[in-house]
Amino acid sequence: MKKMAQIISLGMLLAGSGCHDMDRSRAVDNPAVAGKTIALQVCSNCHGANGVSVSPVFPKLAGQRKEYLVDQLTDFKTHARSDPNAKRFMWGFTHLSEAQIDELATYFSSQRTVMGEPGDESLIAEGKAIFVSGLPDKGVAACVSCHGQRGEGMNQFPRLAGQHADYIIKQLLVFQRNTDQRPRGEVMKAACGNMSDQDMRAVAAFVEAFPPETEAAANPPAEQ
Repeated sequence: MKKMAQIISLGMLLAGSGCHDMDRSRAVDNPAVAGKTIALQVCSNCHGANGVSVSPVFPKLAGQRKEYLVDQLTDFKTHARSDPNAKRFMWGFTHLSEAQIDELATYFSSQRTVMGEPGDESLIAEGKAIFVSGLPDKGVAACVSCHGQRGEGMNQFPRLAGQHADYIIKQLLVFQRNTDQRPRGEVMKAACGNMSDQDMRAVAAFVEAFPPETEAAANPPAEQ
């Protein structure tokens, strides 16, 4: 009986030690904490451990352009990006170091992407036409010119393929109406300024479910 009590006490001690270590690792103002640790123990709560979020409130980060992620994390840190959810969920990350930002971006950009489920076929077809050719009569440029033929993104322009449709629509509305909330969004204000709500829904439906034959593009193997 005494031996059993000692085992239980030891187990509780180890468990407490583990929790203490985890709490310490959540202190993102500590520059010694690795970016991957922050990704797995903090960011995963909203974005998923592999960057594939379940809720469209939170964007998928898996396979996202590293340059884009660095820019956005920097804007969150400095409070330059001020759309409502940025304020609510991301403004607390003011203590991330440049190294941690780089490590976070590296981790999530290396994860395997997951496409969304196909929806309304006619809406997807309409969105594909806009994505590939734009809307010349409205002065809306083709999305492929900045986001790539397969929605994989280019440099600072984000990957769109597989992203939640609701999130895409929300950001298009920010770009169209409140560019000051996203200071790097001036180019998008010009690109989507004349898009109707229907146009936005169509493009969002297309990029979320991107055609299967293009899914493999810019889709790196998951980091082990």
